[in-house]
Amino acid sequence: MVTQTRKVATVFGGAGFIGRYLVPHLVRQGFIVRVAGRDPERGALLKPLGSVGQIVPLYAPVTDAAAIGRAVDGASVVVNLVGILAESRAGDFTKIQGTGPRLIADASARAGVAHLVHVSAIGASGTSSSGYGRSKAAGEAAVTSGFPDAVILRPSIVFGAEDQFFNRFGAMARMSPVMPLISGQTKFQPVYVGDVADAIMAALALPPEAPRVYELGGPKIWTFREILAYILAETGLHRPLVAIPPGVARLQASILERLPGKLFTQDQLAMLAHDNVVSGTVPGLAALGITPKPVELIVPAYLRRYGSHRPKA
Repeated sequence: MVTQTRKVATVFGGAGFIGRYLVPHLVRQGFIVRVAGRDPERGALLKPLGSVGQIVPLYAPVTDAAAIGRAVDGASVVVNLVGILAESRAGDFTKIQGTGPRLIADASARAGVAHLVHVSAIGASGTSSSGYGRSKAAGEAAVTSGFPDAVILRPSIVFGAEDQFFNRFGAMARMSPVMPLISGQTKFQPVYVGDVADAIMAALALPPEAPRVYELGGPKIWTFREILAYILAETGLHRPLVAIPPGVARLQASILERLPGKLFTQDQLAMLAHDNVVSGTVPGLAALGITPKPVELIVPAYLRRYGSHRPKA
């Protein structure tokens, strides 16, 4: 093991959506931040956020045990943000969200890491109807087994300027004459990405006696219908909401998941059948000292780009 002479934080998936908000926090606290992932060039884009040499991109896919070991060696804190919403190849959910966290937890324990935070998701369950939910549950179990003091955070849908939720439906509203609505009564509790980053920082400072699992949700519960109606109102786009029957939705998903980009999959359809809100049985943002920001405070600024009132090119 490398003798530690400075504070080092390793963030797996640090070049992604949540990582871009978390890394500046770690930089301000004086950490050398290793941005670990399968594409170091994306991590290199974060280097201007720190001083020279403070942000270090590393090649360390969560499927490579040796690379993971090197990435955590000498680190005092480790955060795992890696996750996927759709499989590029069969088995990706298991490899990336089930086995990967076990490799990170085991390597962190061997390296003497002081704090490990694993970001999972609301809906993680071994009995989930979706492979995504089952793999998230497997990842949580693996982390707890390999690193018992790890803190697990389960956010609902995460929103922010670069998100793949409000932006996706905003783009759809701009391009489509109608807004297809699937499982319109399913409930979500969107949580701001900046609040998730704050929650990770708070989790890294928790005492040993604190709870190890937290669910992160915003201040308001929305049905899927309400979210789409809100997007249309904010963009000024007049599109009818058209409910899609379950059989048609399954057919659409079976077609779309075969296309590049996997805009919609059968696994995501299965996830839409279940509410995505905090259970109330474990602590949340309030226990971490965080007051969540509402959708209405953040989302309008970046939905404008899709609106009928957007500036002409």
